Amino acid sequence: MGSGQSMTAPAIAANAGADPKAPSSVPSKPKPCCVCTDEKAARDECMLFSNSDNAQKECADLVTKYKVCMAGYGFKI
Repeated sequence: MGSGQSMTAPAIAANAGADPKAPSSVPSKPKPCCVCTDEKAARDECMLFSNSDNAQKECADLVTKYKVCMAGYGFKI
């Protein structure tokens, strides 16, 4: 080992068997597109096919349900 390397032999040996593709011990956050799909579909359907003059007001409860679901996964909308 040269003078520029700071790892000791035991540290190198401990990391030698580590799988670089193995998932880390910290769980990863799911992608926003993959969660709350039912709530999102209901919200979108209400907003797109509303016959009301004010779709935002008519669909407010579905929008709220979607926001609450996303917040449960750590997303802030």
